[in-house]
Parts: sequence; structure tokens; C-alpha cells
Amino acid sequence: MQKETWLKLLSQYRAIAVIRSPDLTLGIHMATAVAQGGMNLLEITWNSDEPAQLLRELKTRLSHCVIGVGTILTLKQLEEAIASGAQFCFSPHYDPQLLQLSQEAQIPLIPGALSPTEILKAWHDGASSVKVFPVDAMGGVKYIQSLQGPLDGIPLIPTGGVTLENAATFIKSGAIAVGLAKELFPQALVVTKNWQAIALRTQLLCDTLKPLSVKIN
Repeated sequence: MQKETWLKLLSQYRAIAVIRSPDLTLGIHMATAVAQGGMNLLEITWNSDEPAQLLRELKTRLSHCVIGVGTILTLKQLEEAIASGAQFCFSPHYDPQLLQLSQEAQIPLIPGALSPTEILKAWHDGASSVKVFPVDAMGGVKYIQSLQGPLDGIPLIPTGGVTLENAATFIKSGAIAVGLAKELFPQALVVTKNWQAIALRTQLLCDTLKPLSVKIN
């Protein structure tokens, strides 16, 4: 996937569901629930149970979704993710070796960064966009707003502090998209396997973000 295509998807859908599951079957249910709620961008964290198998299963079951991976820490993990069909990759840090491999495979890599220096370095080196993590540690929405002046034009994806209530505010403040994990998957709902409630939470988020969708031809 080319960088331009990735940025178009982010501008259109505005949110990524981050799925971290201790059990393969549970992960399938979690992903299916948010997909039913309208989510199109799904991230499977590589510290989930059997992440490669989960990725392959979901690509078959949810073929209409764009499915990638997250929490990629090493080259070996990235190689395994690419071989398993990942369509994009998130990492919590910036590693030029990961970026080089992703560019060779033509798969968007979104490294994590926090300071302006880290964000600029990742973007100038060719990152497809930059994950601002954990954004709540830096002030949340206000931090994204403050970055818009000096870093205007760099597509930022805040995670770690995004909620159903403030997701739209992040977009209005300059983020190209947001990532949500626990907010979409409250422990009580996952434990009781209340997939309908998770789908409804997701639908609420998607409905909130829909007016901010930008389709680019």
C-alpha cells in the first residue's frame, strides 16, 4: 500500500480499533464486533495470542476491512507480520531498520514518537504517518493543537488517552486519525462477551466521526 493510499484511508475513516487479545477466539470476536459497528481499520497488536494466525483469520472473515498490526518491536516481528499479510504496521517507537524494511515491502509503517524532534525525525525519514503515544502524558488534545503550528502537515495519530467523547476533538484539533483500544473494549464487556454492546459503542464513535470524514479521489 502506498503512503498516499494510507493517508486517504485515515482521512476517510478517522479511527483505528486497536485489538489486544489474550486468546485467539476472543480476538476474532472483538474484531468482528467493531467491524459490525462500522470500523474499517483494525490493528492487531503483536503481543496478542497467536497474532499471525489472528491476522490471517480476520483477513478472511473481514475482507472488507483494512487490517494491520501494532506493537512491532523487532525486525523479526515485522517480517512475520508482513508474511502474514499485514496491510500496515504500528510500532511504539522509531527504528530506522523497521522503516527501511517496511518501505522495501511497500507497507505503511507508523512509528511512535512524542516530542517534536522525534516526530520530525520519523516523518523526514519516510514514515507513512506518526503515532503520538501516549498523548495523554503530554496533555492530550492541547498537545496536538500545540503541534499544529511547527509541525503542520505531518499526519499525526494520537493514541493512549483517546476516548469516545474526545475522539472528534482530536480530529478537529489537527490529528488525521485516532487509535482506540480499551475505550472500545471495556473489560466488563469483553469478560461477559457482550459483543453487541461493543458494536454499539463502535457505531457511536463512527457516527461521531462521520461528519469529519474526507474522501480524497
